[in-house]
Amino acid sequence: MSPRIGLDLQTILQAAAGLADTHGFEQVTLASLAQKLDIRSPSLYNHVHGLNCLRKKMAIYGLELLYGALTKAAVGKAGDEAVHGLGQAYLAFARAHPGLYEATILTPDPRDPEIQQVGNQIVELIVQVLRYYGLKDDDALHVVRGLRSILHGFASLEQRGGFGLPLDLDTSFRMLVDTYLAGIRSLQREKHT
Repeated sequence: MSPRIGLDLQTILQAAAGLADTHGFEQVTLASLAQKLDIRSPSLYNHVHGLNCLRKKMAIYGLELLYGALTKAAVGKAGDEAVHGLGQAYLAFARAHPGLYEATILTPDPRDPEIQQVGNQIVELIVQVLRYYGLKDDDALHVVRGLRSILHGFASLEQRGGFGLPLDLDTSFRMLVDTYLAGIRSLQREKHT
């Protein structure tokens, strides 16, 4: 069977991301995707080799979009401004693409070389931003893990309705990142004394 004219991997991934964002990542199946694209499920096999392959490609697609958003947010900024930019871009991505964001976390195999490659680009970008604070080697990676934990934790709690108090979430998020930055400056002072 030849591929449908106009149907390519990019179109499939955009449709899958739309389904995930609307109905949740776990609701994306080959059948639901084929229905959205108005094709028969077997036509998808010209582009993806099963559900795990689709999920892997969705994870890569989501990570690439996230990397692009983070890069755009960091360009021309340094220090606290750059970290706040990264944080805001990360949270905006998770808010705009909740299902696709979930795909980046729930990859079929996080050790897959293609997923690791784009994931490493994100880590390297954050390491570059954090070089402003003079952190190197393992210290820099520990601080990257901390930032990722903050960003993912906040985004995940928000997506699952975990913040029930009537306080502005953006203010809470800004204060959380400010506290993280104060911790980095404290670590910086310890290293230089």
